[in-house]
Amino acid sequence: MPPRGVPAKALLADEPVDATVLDSDLVYQGRVWDVRSDTVAYGDGRIVRQYVDHPGAAAVVAVDDEGRVLLIQQYRHPIRHRDWEIPAGLLDMAGETPLETARRELAEEVDLVASSWEPLVSIFTTPGGNDEIVHLFLARGLTSANEVHAREDEEADIRVEWLPLGDAVAGILAGRLRNGILAVGVLAAAERLRADEHPGV
Repeated sequence: MPPRGVPAKALLADEPVDATVLDSDLVYQGRVWDVRSDTVAYGDGRIVRQYVDHPGAAAVVAVDDEGRVLLIQQYRHPIRHRDWEIPAGLLDMAGETPLETARRELAEEVDLVASSWEPLVSIFTTPGGNDEIVHLFLARGLTSANEVHAREDEEADIRVEWLPLGDAVAGILAGRLRNGILAVGVLAAAERLRADEHPGV
């Protein structure tokens, strides 16, 4: 049953499809992720689709007691930018839950721990090209981690900034902050915190 006052047709949701995979070939095996080519029975015929086979990821919207969100900037070669992001990492540790990955990435990337964790949203980042799903969490009650982590490659020169949450929202809407995971996470966190401050509105 939909919530009172919400029409049933307004509650749209993505629908899983159990399409029969007739053939699946490993086109390229990479260091982080692979590329596959699947032949799929769909409708009255078959289709061939190539996609990145991705392990998934977890990401953290860390908000401090002053209402500032933690952003990190690092080089991303495919887009030739040092873009602003939120701490995130692959679900590439056997047996680790998305929340455990989020905790690990917050500590490893910015040397922080949080006493409060809430799930925000889970998103498909590029459903036409990969099967990545990212689980986003809101982290609060932030303190310094006991251990400072060594960083290399793109993480060696990470820049960290604390930005008022409203300024981050404005930067997203103005097109200055274009990272998709950052955008979804910051907007979801802003709505969550607004709802917490003004329940029922």
